[in-house]
Amino acid sequence: MSRAFVKEAEGTEVEALPELVVSPHRNLVTPEGLALIESTLARLEAQLSAARPAGERDTAARVERDLRYWRQRRVSAEVVVPESAPATVRFGSWVALATDGGARLRFRIVGEDEADPKRGLISYVSPLAGELLGATAGDEIPFRDGMATIEAIG
Repeated sequence: MSRAFVKEAEGTEVEALPELVVSPHRNLVTPEGLALIESTLARLEAQLSAARPAGERDTAARVERDLRYWRQRRVSAEVVVPESAPATVRFGSWVALATDGGARLRFRIVGEDEADPKRGLISYVSPLAGELLGATAGDEIPFRDGMATIEAIG
């Protein structure tokens, strides 16, 4: 008989979750990014400690999968301490931009796991970071449908 027609006892099997994909890029992180990894690991370990005794197999499987990802990210993390006053845009820099339309924006170039565009944190492997890295104040870069000028680097 096909396994498709065999009913398993409820709660005896946990659906296999796909592994989280680890980026092929170097795992550059700011000191804050390293702290983020470590706090995520601590939170997940606490969740796993709570899920196992409670018999929450699905939760435990998800947390174990997430722990494998974050442990690998911790092992591969390369902490880059940003310069305090860089002359050019580097990893960890804050960059102030003025767009053709008059908007003023501010971005920080960070590691992939730290990226949060809503907070102005962009991954160093993003297209925008690619345009910014190595640039200096006064340089113009392509931005959205126009251009933007780098006003300040910090």
